[in-house]
Amino acid sequence: RFHGEGYQEGLAEGSHAGIAEGRRYGALHGAKMGSEIGCYLGFALTWHCLLQKCTDEKNSKKIRALDSLIGMIQKFPYEDPTYDKLQEDLEKIRGKFKQVCSMLNIQSDFRIGNERSSLTF
Repeated sequence: RFHGEGYQEGLAEGSHAGIAEGRRYGALHGAKMGSEIGCYLGFALTWHCLLQKCTDEKNSKKIRALDSLIGMIQKFPYEDPTYDKLQEDLEKIRGKFKQVCSMLNIQSDFRIGNERSSLTF
């Protein structure tokens, strides 16, 4: 009897602790992902505005790449944590970001630390 009661109490306590830990883990990693994607979007929008003034062929390729990156970010499913291709789409966005940086001759390094998120150039 005591074994059964102890098991039930432990199961209930473990479930409660697991839910709280899962919630904290999800919030932390969701915030990191949001910070990363927000940084990419801000970068892309800023460069898009800067390159709009020049209309030569080299800049039109860069603008198309930036448009593609912006479109990928805007289609990213922020509200659906159960989306099965979340990591795959995030990797595609990271790849497009690296491609854009290469086209702009910018060496980027996105870091997520305890203090802040940053892009270094």
